[in-house]
Amino acid sequence: MTPPAPPAAPPADRRRDLRADCSACAGLCCVLPAFAASADFALDKPAGQPCVHLTGLEVGAARCGIHADLRQRGFPGCTVFDCFGAGQRLVQVAAVQRPAEDPGVAAAFPVLRQLHELLWYLTEAATLPLEAPLRDDVAALAERTERLAAGTPAELTAVDPAAVRAEAGELLGRVSAAARPGGRDRRGADLVGAALRGADLRRAGLRGAYLIAADLRSADLRGADLLGADLRGADLRGADLTGALFLTRPQVAAARGDSATRLPAGLERPPHWAAAVSSPRPRRRGGRGGAAGR
Repeated sequence: MTPPAPPAAPPADRRRDLRADCSACAGLCCVLPAFAASADFALDKPAGQPCVHLTGLEVGAARCGIHADLRQRGFPGCTVFDCFGAGQRLVQVAAVQRPAEDPGVAAAFPVLRQLHELLWYLTEAATLPLEAPLRDDVAALAERTERLAAGTPAELTAVDPAAVRAEAGELLGRVSAAARPGGRDRRGADLVGAALRGADLRRAGLRGAYLIAADLRSADLRGADLLGADLRGADLRGADLTGALFLTRPQVAAARGDSATRLPAGLERPPHWAAAVSSPRPRRRGGRGGAAGR
């Protein structure tokens, strides 16, 4: 059996191009998606209409006029959105003065965003110590996904992102199983409002789990698979997510945390997280706890 390869460069080094750079974009995320007045957004905005707080539509000139106060002004939904760098890449390829008004850009943007999100996961998978066949599969799919992402707006529109996601999902499932030997599988579990303070969730398979408003204070999530887990309002104060798999910035930003929360390499602490250090780690408790219904 071929021995596992040593870990590659840290994810932060390889994901530089998968981070949003609004200064190089043209406000695509402030124009193309629709949003409705709710707890996430202070007003209604139809798809294709610029947000009232957007300062312009030209590349490099588009800025959010309330970016520093989005949460205080009723726009927390904006703070948890991430294009994974698709915006700045697309406006460069489109080479038009006002990309957000171009129909081809509007159709290509959601496709490229999904491809860049998959590249985020595949880049992380490539850093894990996997055996040769699986490692080669990850490299091959990452290369094919990158070729698709490099297409023109017309070529991107012709891509079936659901098919690519399905293939990537199956592969990342195999990667997760190899990286979490002995981990308990709780994929898709309904843990909304669950009392999981101090829970031992090391290497747990929490892919697609509903952890909305779950109490995960001081929980041990080291090595857990969190791909697609819904962490909105989850309390991660003092939790340890060191080495957690497939966690993204939007998931982290949607949760609550503090200076004692430990995050995987390559993920920064959201500025709105509390600065106070959590209370001492409680005694571990087994079991699922009191999960509330949705």
